[in-house]
Amino acid sequence: MTFHPLVFQPEGDEVTVGRLDEGTFVVLPADGAALLRRLVDGAEPAEAARWYARSYGETVDIAEFVADLGELGFLRDPDEAPAPPPAPVRWQRLGRAMFSPVGAALYLALLAGSVVTLARSPELVPGYRHLFFTPYLSVLVIVMFLAQAPLILVHEAAHALAGRRLGLPSRLSVGRRLYFVVVQTELDGLVTVDRRRRILPMLAGVLADLGVLAVLTLVAAGTRHSDGALSAVGGVALGLAYSTVLRVIWQALFFLRTDGYYLVVTVLGCVDLHTTAKQLLADRWARLRGRPAPYDPEGWHPRDRAVARWYSVLMALGYATALATLAVNLPPIVARASRSVLDQLSAGGAHRWAGLADSIVFLFLTVGELAVSTALYLRERRARRAAAAPDALPAAP
Repeated sequence: MTFHPLVFQPEGDEVTVGRLDEGTFVVLPADGAALLRRLVDGAEPAEAARWYARSYGETVDIAEFVADLGELGFLRDPDEAPAPPPAPVRWQRLGRAMFSPVGAALYLALLAGSVVTLARSPELVPGYRHLFFTPYLSVLVIVMFLAQAPLILVHEAAHALAGRRLGLPSRLSVGRRLYFVVVQTELDGLVTVDRRRRILPMLAGVLADLGVLAVLTLVAAGTRHSDGALSAVGGVALGLAYSTVLRVIWQALFFLRTDGYYLVVTVLGCVDLHTTAKQLLADRWARLRGRPAPYDPEGWHPRDRAVARWYSVLMALGYATALATLAVNLPPIVARASRSVLDQLSAGGAHRWAGLADSIVFLFLTVGELAVSTALYLRERRARRAAAAPDALPAAP
């Protein structure tokens, strides 16, 4: 019996075991992890079962245990060539430099400079008014979209570098949170390091956002005209600064599985709180309709089950609020933009086509994210159905 390279990370009475190369992990009780380690070290299944009985005073169905390991993808076919050793993680040195004591000192100096500047010039504190640095809504939306893209990458790069400094691989992907389209950094190997060492990679994105916010306010202050008025560059900078503030606040929306959610899950010692909370809500809804619960609570991690009792309530309220906000705000925005398009079509004058283009682009960008999010939802739904479908029967001869 041969195994793929596995990592073991003790967590109290449990051990997280998995493959870094595939990003697949499972939480096992300490005795189960010890049995697995015995097999990995070369013991035959029957011998490992006898050792387990002597050590823990209980018998184990070793055949079922080995079958489960195969389903998890831990076993390697004897005819399969062993995987090559993983290549060194790129950008590890940069990550260590960014999150070194020197890097922390420079970061704190940047924040201090920004705080002093804002204390001296309170009018530079980013606010809603700074979003409207141009009378053309389409120009505003396009500039904010194009300028936000690199700032979002800075946020995600901070997550990646904080993880890579620990030797963990990462990858960037596009996902969906309810009707929001998000860019996310996947650090699956983070579960293989000590719980306390996971905190910085999780906070790295917000820390990067605060650094970006400091830079933008300093740029706005440094480019002001002699009379104190904002320059065009300063206006755009403060508009981006306000959107960065909103991005930091976004991380507190736990029900959307933001950085704040993963931080809370780590601190509370949960494993998959979001899934457990969703299944708990589904069970409650089924019972309200007099139907059997679709999920078995025995399959939930005990810590997830305990926290999900109150987290599920917050999650339901969060989803309800987000959907209600969309239902209340989107139709008036679309209606107003549509009326503007019609008004421009019926109007004359030299500015007609500029105003028409402005309204059409704004309308397109307003509903664009919702359309992309819907497409991602449909793709996820098709993937779930394909995974749940039984294997196709062979064709009749």
